[in-house]
Order: sequence, then structure tokens, then C-alpha cells
Amino acid sequence: MPPLSEPSELTSTKTKPVVPIILSGGSGSRLWPKSRKAYPKQLHCLYGEYTMIQHTALRVSHLETPIVVCNEDQRFMVAEQLSEVCEQKPDILLEPVARNTAPAIVAAACFAQEKYGNCILVVLSADHLISDVEKFRICLDIAVRIAYENKLVTFGVPPTSPETGYGYIKARCAKTEVDKRGAEVEAFVEKPNLETAKRYLGEGNYYWNSGMFVFLSGKVFEELRASNTAWLNDCEQSVTNSQADLDFIRLNEDRFAACDDISIDYALMEHTNDAWVVPFSAGWSDLGSWEALWSASTKDEQGNVEFGDAWLKDCRNTLIHGDKKLVAAIGLDNIAVVDTDDALLVINLNHSQSVKYAVDWLKKEKRNEFEHHREVFRPWGSYDLVDEGERFRVNRIEIKPGEHISMQMHHHRAEHWVVVKGTASVTKGGETFLLSENQSTYIPLGERHSIKNPGKLPLYLVEVQSGGYFGDDDVLRVE
Repeated sequence: MPPLSEPSELTSTKTKPVVPIILSGGSGSRLWPKSRKAYPKQLHCLYGEYTMIQHTALRVSHLETPIVVCNEDQRFMVAEQLSEVCEQKPDILLEPVARNTAPAIVAAACFAQEKYGNCILVVLSADHLISDVEKFRICLDIAVRIAYENKLVTFGVPPTSPETGYGYIKARCAKTEVDKRGAEVEAFVEKPNLETAKRYLGEGNYYWNSGMFVFLSGKVFEELRASNTAWLNDCEQSVTNSQADLDFIRLNEDRFAACDDISIDYALMEHTNDAWVVPFSAGWSDLGSWEALWSASTKDEQGNVEFGDAWLKDCRNTLIHGDKKLVAAIGLDNIAVVDTDDALLVINLNHSQSVKYAVDWLKKEKRNEFEHHREVFRPWGSYDLVDEGERFRVNRIEIKPGEHISMQMHHHRAEHWVVVKGTASVTKGGETFLLSENQSTYIPLGERHSIKNPGKLPLYLVEVQSGGYFGDDDVLRVE
């Protein structure tokens, strides 16, 4: 194979747009109870001042505006969080069904090629920790140069331990021969057992598979067509037949559902002769467990990590992740305590991967704690279930400035609204009126009603529901 051209500044002769693709479809179930299906880890602030998806967007803020792929449930939170850190609105593609990373990336690549022509794609997961942004951008610059040579580039993290939870990438040459431009990929390797992982660590030319990629959009389609990928046309048609909906692009459901459920490694990277790996030492972690978060966090002299309101005595190598109340811990060693409004996890950090068994049980039992937190987010704000009994439910509701709850009615419950902060514009029946702090109104069964926040500050109210049934299917939207 001819040698790659020498690295050169991207601003000299290379002019193709460099477009980030951010994948935000995961549920992060191994970080339960903080991360849940409807509110996964990438939308939480697990380190620093931003959520994980915001950190991801900020790392590539010097590139084109991102293309984001997420699901229906997360769309409004994704849009809101990215609007806080992106100068321009990202293009947000909505997956109608989950189909793994290959269809998601190919759909984004198709959208990018329609918008920019043949361009460089930088594929990133929304839920990765990268502590050294400067090194990340240096490695990204190298990867982009290699991608210009029609290579499919991935980032390989030099292993620091015999990790069995990651797939590996084997470089074709020895570690001492891998220069700053990386090396050809010899093979992608499945997650090994401990003995094999130790051997990989000793040999030195194996890298953790980071799941990040850089390649030309045209090269992706060239490779997939050469391998006669059956679902490629369906994926392209899901973009061609997509529909704009507010700030989102809805991929065509029938076409996207016809795509294979397959990862980009299996669909593309393992079949090409042009895969290239760039060593990536920038403080990377996929934060795939509570043990991983503990390892990546700043610790005190006893190895403890604290998030939220915590008090520790005689504890070592312990992680406390509180939510809204004080967590006091005494005499713990190698333990994680994770507290949320409606669930508490206490686990030995060595058993962090076993959280999946609790999540599987919650899903089997159809428990609400599998999918939602007690506080549920909506486009207009959020509601928090404060208390409930046999025939009542009490919610704390926040409505964002200028937003409103749709006109609706209920057959099985009445509602009483009490404004505690702000001003509400209430429509009840054919009447519209204002409520100020400490004022209230009663909504009887079958009455059409809606509420709007006309102010510039958040509106807070307490909602008392009474009746025999409180299911979402009793929310009959008139508008």
C-alpha cells in the first residue's frame, strides 16, 4: 500500500466540510437509576457544568453544525439542551425504530451528503467522557487528514488494564511502529475474556474500540454498495421520504424499519480493506458503569467521589451520587450509593455490570422506574409526582415562559390548580382568565381546559388530581 501523504493543515488544500454526527439513541441502562430509557445518561450532567451531549457538541464546536440522531422520546430534551450550546440549530433526525449504529450513521451520512455534498463525517457518541479536549482535537485533525486519503478511520484507546467490557482493534504493526498518523487495522476483535485481555495488554498493538469514526461520506456509500448491502436503499429512502416536523426531521418509518439491526463495525469497518486506527489518549471513557464513573472522577485522599449533598466518614473508594437529599455514609469500602427521587441503588463497585439484572427485572415487571423518573419532562416544561393515593395524585408542575399545555379533557379525573409562582393564563370551557400566586381554579370531569405561561419567568403550580383513574390514555387532547 502506498504511504499516506504527510500531514498538512486542514486549512491549506483541504476544503471539504467537516460535519459531526452525534448518536444519541442509547438508554445507558448500566447507570440506572440515574439513567433511564426516557431520560438516558447523555442528557444528564454527570461531570462538569454541562450534560454529556452538550460536552460532545462543545468538543466539535469549531466544525460544521452537528447532525444528531435520536429517538422520539428524547427529541425535545435533546433540542433544548443543544440550543443552549450550539450557535446554529442542529439538524435532528428522529429514528422511528431502533436499528443500531449502522443505519443511524448511514441515514445521517445521506442527509449530510444532500446538504454538503461529499464531506468528512465525524461520528461521535453523545455519552462519552473525553477529559482532554485539546488532545481530542489534535487526534481529530490527524484522523481528518487520513480520511482525505479515502481511509475509514477509527480511534483506538491504548488500554491501561485488561478490560473485558470493550471490543478491541488490532493494529497491523507493532506499537513501536505506530507513529502519530496511526496504522492500518488488521482486525476488529470481540470483547475478550480476562486471560485474552491480559495478552492484548502485553502485546501492545491492541486498542480499545472507542466507537468514534472519521470518513468521507462518499467512501461510506462506495464501500456499502461494493459489499451489496441489502438495506442501503431502504436507509437512503428513509431520508428521501422524511418529513420536517418543527425542529426535527422524521425518517420514513417503513423504510427505516426495513433496515438491518446492525452495528457500523459489522456492516462496514470489518469488511473494508481501508480501515485505519489513530491512537487516542485523551482521557476517554464510555462511562458505561458506576465503576467507570468513579474511575474517571476526581477523588479525595481516601479515593471517594461525591456528587450532590453527601457526608462521609471512614469511607474508602466509595461513590456517592445524591439527587435532592442528604446522603450520609459511614464505614463503606468500594461501594456506590446512587439516590434518586424514586429509587436507591447500593452496589459493590466490582459488580457494577450487574446493574443490568435490576433493569431487566424492572422491565419484566413493567415498573415505571425502568423508563421514567418521578419528574417527567415535556416540551412545555415538566411535572413531578409529589404524592399519590387510591383516589388522588399531587403533581408539581413547571411551565416554561411562553409555553402552554394543550387543550384537553378527562373522563375519569377532576383537577385543581394552585399557582405558587408566576402568572397563569387559564382557558376553561369558553372562558379565559389569569391566575396569580396563591390563586386557584377547579377543573371538573369532562371540562375542556388548557394553561399557558404568558410571562418571562417559569410558572409553578400544584395540581391535585382526584378520581378513579389517572392513566395517560385519559388525556384527550382537543388541540
